[in-house]
Amino acid sequence: MVNVWYMDNDTSDQRLEHKRQPPTCMELAELYTKTGVEYFKINADDYENDKELMELRSQRGYNFEDEITCSEKCLPDYANKLKSFYAEHLHTDEEIRLVLEGSGYFDVRDSEENWLRIQVVKGDLIIIPAGIYHRFTLDTNNYIKARRYFVGEPVWTPHNRPADDMDCRKAYLERLVQLSA
Repeated sequence: MVNVWYMDNDTSDQRLEHKRQPPTCMELAELYTKTGVEYFKINADDYENDKELMELRSQRGYNFEDEITCSEKCLPDYANKLKSFYAEHLHTDEEIRLVLEGSGYFDVRDSEENWLRIQVVKGDLIIIPAGIYHRFTLDTNNYIKARRYFVGEPVWTPHNRPADDMDCRKAYLERLVQLSA
């Protein structure tokens, strides 16, 4: 089960969990209602044959995939890449990540502009909707290996905040109203 919680305004090391996690975590249904973020548990050791992943890929048209490893050894320009991942941004397409090894955090904004932290570990697949403000960071293990899925050719462009006039942002906000109704 994935852990999700509201973050406080602590400005210390973004990778630390202990200063930000309250005793109780948010339920996945509430995460979906507040943000549109979807979560699935996948067999990371045999993801190529995981039925739920195969269904998701077919239903959503994910026809391109690749793999990324984030660690000091594997990621060129590691420190600057982590800074760019942690800058608040949005994308015009969904962001789909399946964690194969390691762990990290995706932070997403809810409808009231609060940060929700989603801890991801091996086997977690999350779908972050197009148009939602979010960011990513590693935890203190400093390592994650993930599969990335796309419809068509991947679009890597992050649009840093503010990007409220973008069509994907407007569509996301309209969808969020429907989810919370």
